[in-house]
Amino acid sequence: MKKTDLFILRSYIGPLAMTFFIAVFILLMQFLWKYVDDLVGKGLEWYVVAELLFYASATFVPLALPMAILLASLMTFGNLGERYELVALKASGISLRRIMQPLIIATMVISGAAFFFSNNILPVANLKFQSILYDVRKQKLALNIEEGVYYDGIDGYVIRVAKKEKDEKTIRNVMIYDHTEVNSPPTLTVADSGYMSVSKNDNYLVFTLFHGVNYDESSDRKKKPDEPFRRMEFEKEVIRFDLSEFTLNRTNEDLFRKNYKMLNLKQLEFADDSLHLLLDETKQDFVVSGITRFYFLNRLDTIKESDTAIYNRFTEPEILDNFSSQEQAFILDQALDVARKGKKNIGYRIDRIDNRHTTIRKHRIEWHRKFTLSFACLVLFFIGAPLGAIIRKGGLGTPLVISVLFFVIYHIITTTGQKYATDGGWTPFFGMWVASFVTMPLGVFLTRKATTDSQLLDAESWGKALSRVRGIFVRQKKRKD
Repeated sequence: MKKTDLFILRSYIGPLAMTFFIAVFILLMQFLWKYVDDLVGKGLEWYVVAELLFYASATFVPLALPMAILLASLMTFGNLGERYELVALKASGISLRRIMQPLIIATMVISGAAFFFSNNILPVANLKFQSILYDVRKQKLALNIEEGVYYDGIDGYVIRVAKKEKDEKTIRNVMIYDHTEVNSPPTLTVADSGYMSVSKNDNYLVFTLFHGVNYDESSDRKKKPDEPFRRMEFEKEVIRFDLSEFTLNRTNEDLFRKNYKMLNLKQLEFADDSLHLLLDETKQDFVVSGITRFYFLNRLDTIKESDTAIYNRFTEPEILDNFSSQEQAFILDQALDVARKGKKNIGYRIDRIDNRHTTIRKHRIEWHRKFTLSFACLVLFFIGAPLGAIIRKGGLGTPLVISVLFFVIYHIITTTGQKYATDGGWTPFFGMWVASFVTMPLGVFLTRKATTDSQLLDAESWGKALSRVRGIFVRQKKRKD
């Protein structure tokens, strides 16, 4: 049996590794397609892009691993069935459960590794990925001064170069508008020619201009029309532009560290307790402030009178009848203003409480996600392995179609459950585990059918069943006639 177990394991590990890396690659291509505009044209170093893609790939594991296990298990047993190796093993007295045993153990080990990854590695990968992506998206486009185009990529300046020579350094007919002085009109520099270069430390763009003129208009010219307009000619002038804004500045990762996606189980439990304390404080502040404000807004001189006296005072005569029409309008405006402010204040406090509840639900959803990844690997294995033994088709044709279909169903149920759990319609426990609860009976059903050699997907068996059903309807019709 050891040789048989090793043979089955070798048949399983190859497709598992292949499908896993294919799934990660496809998800990575989807990521690049989504953020291609944020990556192209910014002059990013190759190691920055490589680091971003590496951490992005790590965040795709929760999607790629269950898909790979489903497809690999289906392919493994489909290949064994197609080559009649599964039939030979059963003929030698080995049951399907015993054949699946080494793969069950291997999948359980993978599920344990998936839990360790989800709890310890994935939060760090999310932290690195989100921080790098934030910096890359915030990064300005790389310096690119084109011919005949007004370039405003450098803060405070607008540059126009009429022509660039083939060496990409010599420039002709240069115009530079300087807007760095906030409260002053822009200055204009015009030059016949020049050349541009970058300093040795890449911190400055240096323009060396020849045969030009500087135009400067005083900021007080509108107030003092007699103020002179300055025009200064030069034979050579050097202008330096600061390029520090074009370098990738890394944001402190501590700013992202408290996000629920960057926390492990212990940190999520600690954050959950802290969030409940904040929620209680928010509710208490709302109650205390609300009571105080309610009493202040409704304080009356007759507050100590009996209910009957207060009722008589307010009903006869009408309170507003004691005031003039102008005073009545003023009183009504004040009352409406107080009512609007009160309504706005109550709505703001209710929104704060709802946001606290939503944040708590997100933390609990993330807590359950640590376990659902491991359980999903087991559930999808018990769907793929018996299904492969039933259909007896290997390769990437039929198994790929069937596995994608089941995984899409599983993913849709998971996404829907997470959405309802985040909105508060379902509990976080039910929202995150509903997909497993739905697919687990299917796995049990398929495993049972496979162990009993049921012809579940055999076309001939289905044809016989349909013939029997058709025969029943025909006999009933004849009886009626």
